[in-house]
Amino acid sequence: MSSSPSPSPPSIRLGTGDLAKYPFLNEAGEYLRQSGFGWDELGRPDMKEIVWRAAERIRAGAAGSVYDKLDRYEAEIITFLVTLIMVKAVGIEPVLKKYALAEARRAEKFLTEDLKRHNDAQKRALLAKIFYELFGLAIEVTGDGRLFKVKVTDYLARSSHFHEQEWKMINRLVDGGYVYLDPDETVRLVRSELAVLISSRVHAMSLPPTSSLPVAIQEQVDALRTELAPRYEYRTVAAKDYPPCVKHALEVMGRGENLPHSARVMLATYMLAVGKSTDEIVEVFRSAPDFNERITRYQVEHLSGAKGSRTRYSVPSCDKLRTENLCFATAECAGIINPVQFGRRFRKKEP
Repeated sequence: MSSSPSPSPPSIRLGTGDLAKYPFLNEAGEYLRQSGFGWDELGRPDMKEIVWRAAERIRAGAAGSVYDKLDRYEAEIITFLVTLIMVKAVGIEPVLKKYALAEARRAEKFLTEDLKRHNDAQKRALLAKIFYELFGLAIEVTGDGRLFKVKVTDYLARSSHFHEQEWKMINRLVDGGYVYLDPDETVRLVRSELAVLISSRVHAMSLPPTSSLPVAIQEQVDALRTELAPRYEYRTVAAKDYPPCVKHALEVMGRGENLPHSARVMLATYMLAVGKSTDEIVEVFRSAPDFNERITRYQVEHLSGAKGSRTRYSVPSCDKLRTENLCFATAECAGIINPVQFGRRFRKKEP
């Protein structure tokens, strides 16, 4: 019988390089406190570069890019803190969600690289600490050092929102109550949790009145709000004539939240079926935290049959949507078997 993982990861000493890559760890805040860094420090003239870097980090996240600078460890630790303050002060929820996802992807990049260097005992201890303390997930390196293993229960709890076939249990290597994963899969398992963690950190922050913010920070916050706010003023899509499943998807998108892959396929194929153009559909997806115009446009064109296999995809049936927990049927849905049929019999009665 396999032994259970240790209840907690070993205590390790983190260097500034580790904290620069993973500044959301508690040790990063402790490091700043020990260095004497405080709120008043943000108003110093020599902090202007840090404030500027923080603004660029937010802009990168809002644009769907990953801020990947790691040239000055101490500066990056402070920059992360200032970025949290600034994105909180900007106060635009979709910007926060995009920023949080970009930070999660940044950490994902470093985690994947470090997992591939797991033969380093210090790296192994660091990764065990991150996965356990942040996500309550115990990971172990296999005997031959090529794969990582997690408990079946932990895997199921996190993989349930993945719809690709390779994440189904029947397609995984399972032994002794553990699921075996490569470095990329191990990190992807917690990607969404990391984005939620960063968003929750920002929501929990308390800031002083706007008038008390250091001038350099307030100037950047005002500039960011002026620059980014117009992108989200027109994101709400009128949904009164759409079926409930589509309305729900549009509401999620309107809040600046990501939809699962199957919901995106449903929404895009429905929009195509009712005559929306590729440009119109791309705009619907623009408020998604992980929006990438090039990728979104290609995927819509692929579904329409203009690219790829040249096969036009149909709107998923109501039965399929029910099995994927994407159905939000109301009394008006009675008698239909596909969302595209919604409202047709009612419209026929109109003069």
